[in-house]
Amino acid sequence: MRLQCEVEVLSRLLPTCGLRGRGRAARALLSLGRPPGAAGAGIYLMVCTARDRGGARYKVRQNVERLFTRFVEEGKATVRLREPAVDLCLSKANVINLKTFLSAVRLAHQGNDTGVLPLSPLVPAKNSDVEKPKTKMIITSRRDYPLTKSFPFSLEHLQTSYCKLARIDSRVLCLKKLRKLDLSHNHIKQLPATLGDLVCLQELDLHDNHLEAFSGALCSSGLQKSLQLLDLSQNQIQALPLEFCQLRGLVQLRLDDNALLRLPCRIGQLSRLRFLSAARNKLPFLPWDFRNLSLENLDLFGNPFEQPNPLVPNIQLKIPLTLLECAARATVNHRIPYGCHLLPSHLCKDLEVAKTCRCGSACLSSFIQITVTMNLHHVAHTVVLVDNMGGTDAPVLCYFCSLHCYSQFLDRYLQSH
Repeated sequence: MRLQCEVEVLSRLLPTCGLRGRGRAARALLSLGRPPGAAGAGIYLMVCTARDRGGARYKVRQNVERLFTRFVEEGKATVRLREPAVDLCLSKANVINLKTFLSAVRLAHQGNDTGVLPLSPLVPAKNSDVEKPKTKMIITSRRDYPLTKSFPFSLEHLQTSYCKLARIDSRVLCLKKLRKLDLSHNHIKQLPATLGDLVCLQELDLHDNHLEAFSGALCSSGLQKSLQLLDLSQNQIQALPLEFCQLRGLVQLRLDDNALLRLPCRIGQLSRLRFLSAARNKLPFLPWDFRNLSLENLDLFGNPFEQPNPLVPNIQLKIPLTLLECAARATVNHRIPYGCHLLPSHLCKDLEVAKTCRCGSACLSSFIQITVTMNLHHVAHTVVLVDNMGGTDAPVLCYFCSLHCYSQFLDRYLQSH
C-alpha cells in the first residue's frame, strides 16, 4: 500500500524545549510492504523523498506506540514509533486514502490478517512520485495541448492560449485549486455553467475569443466572492446580464473592443472595482448608478456617446400611477423584503433594477428620463480621454419619478445656464 503526502520525520530523542521551527515537511511516497525477494520478512514503512528516493525503512510489527488521528479529516496524522523513537508526521494527504493507510498500519502492528493487507514491494520511488506538485502550466500552441494526458490536479495557474479551442475543456473544470485561468486568443463561443464551480478562481482571462454573452448563472455562482480580475475584451458581447453586478469581488474589469450597447444598470454595486476599461464599444451613455463607483483608472475612449440634452426628456409617466407602480415604489422605498417565494420571478427582477429619482425615491415603469453630463474624474482618479478633443465628460442617464421633480431640476439647470 502506498500513500502520497507530505511527511516530516521528528526524532523524540532530541531536546524540544525552546526549539523554533522543526523544519518543513517534504513531499514523500509512504509505502507499507515487505522488501522484494525476502520471503517471510517483516512489514516495514518506507519513506521516499526527492532527496532520498531509496527511502528510509521503519519496522511496523509491535513497533507502533501510538497513532494520532485527531485531524485525519484534514488529511493529517502522526505515526509514533518505538524503535527508532521517531514521529512520522503526515499532512496534505487524501483523507480516504489516509484512513485506509492508517488502518493497514494498525493491522500490521498487531500482526493480524497480514495476508489480506494490500502490501507494496519496497522499491525506490520514481521522480513523479516525490516531485513537488505542479502548480503552473503554460501552453501557447495547439501542438503542445495535451489530448491524452490529464492536467495535474494541483494546478493553480493554467494558460492555454493560441490553441484554437472552440470550448472550455471539461478536464479544466475539474481543477478545483485553480486561481488563475487564461484562455485568451482562442475560438470559445460559450461558457459552461460549471465554470462557476471553480470556487478558488481569482483571475479569468477570456481576451480575444468569440463570446457573445456572459452567463447570468456564472454571476450567481461561487465566482461571486472569488473572482477579482475578469478580461472579456475583444469578443462580441452586446450586453451583460442583470446578475453581473453580483460579482462583488471584482477589482479589475476589461470590456474593450466588444459591441456593448449599455453597461449593467447596477454597476455601482461593484464597490471593490478599481480598474474599468470599456474602450471602443457602442455605448451611447452611462447608467445613472455609474456615479457610485470609486475607481483608480477608467478608460471609455472610442464610444459614440450622445450629446446630453436635458431639455428633450423621454417621458414615460403614467398618470395616475398604476397599482403595480405604487406597490413597487413602496416596496423599494420602505425596503420591504421580497423574493420569488412571495412574488412572480419577473416582478422580482423588475424590483431589482428599479430606477432611482434624484429625490431618492424609486420608480419602476413610470418615469421621466434625460441624459446629463458628468465629469468622469468624479468617479475615477485617472481617466483616459473620452474623445480626441481631450474631454473627460460623458453623458449619464438621469431619472425623475414625477413632473414635480423634473421641473425642480429644470429650474436649476436653466438658472445655471
